[in-house]
Amino acid sequence: MLNSTQRAFLRKMAQTLTPIFQIGKNGLSENLIMQVNDALEAHELVKITLLNTIPDEKKSIASELANAVEADIVHLIGNKLTLYKPSKENPTIVLP
Repeated sequence: MLNSTQRAFLRKMAQTLTPIFQIGKNGLSENLIMQVNDALEAHELVKITLLNTIPDEKKSIASELANAVEADIVHLIGNKLTLYKPSKENPTIVLP
């Protein structure tokens, strides 16, 4: 669980990131969850675009994905979701 200082630090880092995944009308699939998990292991901080065609509410999709990959939601604003999960093998982000 992130505190407010850590979340603000990660939000600042995420401003320059480009989204690497899109979640649309198909919602969450096992393949997408595995790819997000792999991306989080490699990068620790991942930005995802939620398209307007998603089948559920944005908050429920975000929390379902975060629980599936065991990550923390940094923020969900508009159609952008940012997730953080420290790398098990090669951590690079040092939280304050």
